[in-house]
Amino acid sequence: MPMAPGDIEDLIKAGIPGAKVTIRDLAGDGDHYAAEVVAEAFRGKTRVQQHQMVYNALKGNMGEALHALALQTSAPE
Repeated sequence: MPMAPGDIEDLIKAGIPGAKVTIRDLAGDGDHYAAEVVAEAFRGKTRVQQHQMVYNALKGNMGEALHALALQTSAPE
């Protein structure tokens, strides 16, 4: 069953407190999303570490309820 954009946003915000999250549905099918996540917690971390933090926040839904997620992560300017 596909995930709603609000559910994805809620999981990321719960796992990365203070994160600013923007979710876009790329295909209109509820399965392919893009997420932009800006969080102070990313400061000093590599891009791979940042993405791992987002995947961890999704609590195992990546590859299951959530088929594809294009990630753009950064620390605030």
